[in-house]
Amino acid sequence: MLLNRYDESALLTNVNVKEKTTTPNLDAYRGDLVLEEGEIADSLGRRMPPLSFIKQVAMLTGEDKILFVSGFIEKLEYLSLFYDKYSSDTDDSLVAVFYVENIPKPIQVKFHGVHHVLLPMIEGEGTVWNELNEELALEKTDFKGQSAGDKVITVYQTVKTDYHPKYPEVSWEEALAQVVAVKKELRGAV
Repeated sequence: MLLNRYDESALLTNVNVKEKTTTPNLDAYRGDLVLEEGEIADSLGRRMPPLSFIKQVAMLTGEDKILFVSGFIEKLEYLSLFYDKYSSDTDDSLVAVFYVENIPKPIQVKFHGVHHVLLPMIEGEGTVWNELNEELALEKTDFKGQSAGDKVITVYQTVKTDYHPKYPEVSWEEALAQVVAVKKELRGAV
């Protein structure tokens, strides 16, 4: 299975859910997904920490294809890193919703032949799972009695069939032209 291959390649980190669903040949994942691996650190092949991630990913995979992916990316440009690394594993009808730190407003964009909904979110101001469920108007009762993996199926099916946002559709170039600089607040002891 695809998730096992990613796990063996150390592409899955901060794993919350990695399990088979009750639907045959569908696996669900929640955690972080590596976009750029760290440099090899020693002669044993161990690596430095990854350089970039998609954080708080919810992903649904079939035998050998990614069917649904959502998560948080710090920079819109990281979307191209996702396709650099995973395009051969994406289904032709991939469903993709990303929260992006450096965009000012919600947009829709077609990139790599895939329709994406891109929503602004500052890291630390919410969790992707909760924000996405709110965006989709899903409530706890919609998930009643479901396993963690089956909850990802519910989100996927809702995005695929019932979610029709009215956000402006822009080209990839227009989306890149809209990015903003993000100022992060320092937190902690002074």
